[in-house]
Amino acid sequence: MTVNARESLTGVPATGRFSVLVVCTANICRSPAAEVELRSALVPSPDVVVSSAGLRARVGEPVDPGMVAVLGREPEGFAARQVGPAIVRDADLVLTMTRDQRSAIVGAVPAAVRSTFTLREFAALVGLASEHGTDIGQGTKGERLAALAAVAPRFRSVRAAGDHDDIEDPFGGSRQDYSRALEEIRASVADVVTALEGDRVVPSFADAWSA
Repeated sequence: MTVNARESLTGVPATGRFSVLVVCTANICRSPAAEVELRSALVPSPDVVVSSAGLRARVGEPVDPGMVAVLGREPEGFAARQVGPAIVRDADLVLTMTRDQRSAIVGAVPAAVRSTFTLREFAALVGLASEHGTDIGQGTKGERLAALAAVAPRFRSVRAAGDHDDIEDPFGGSRQDYSRALEEIRASVADVVTALEGDRVVPSFADAWSA
């Protein structure tokens, strides 16, 4: 199956920027880590913006110390925030850490059903899109990401969802738990980057918050 994603979406939204929202429970652990990794990979592309929020956010809190320890640095200026319908509607792509979180987002904003995925699901779907010869063009990162996001739902029928789509919450666990979660996040981000650009090294998170 060869798919031309540009037939579905030819560029970034009218705002001129493709917005990615990452969601977990408290917005102090998995989602800020994913935000950091996605920013490293996608920014400073001027037409991509990445942010995060939580379903039951510990509003105003910094990143959990356990996650900071495995990241190797505390993201500057980060403060947890509560997700809400307006934030979801403003996002072009919503990536959650678990299937239950995806269900909660779609339950609150049904119109987001085609643009909301778990991070691991989205990485797998865009990988399938790439394997099946999807043409996302030679545009900017934002344009190519928009094209992939538009075509990804078509591939839901060719893979089985399940526990493998969830990234478990390491909050309060061991360093190994935090490391495992971060490794799963990084692997998924690397798969997304591969679908966007082919084989390349994903940049270190160290520059993510300086852009």
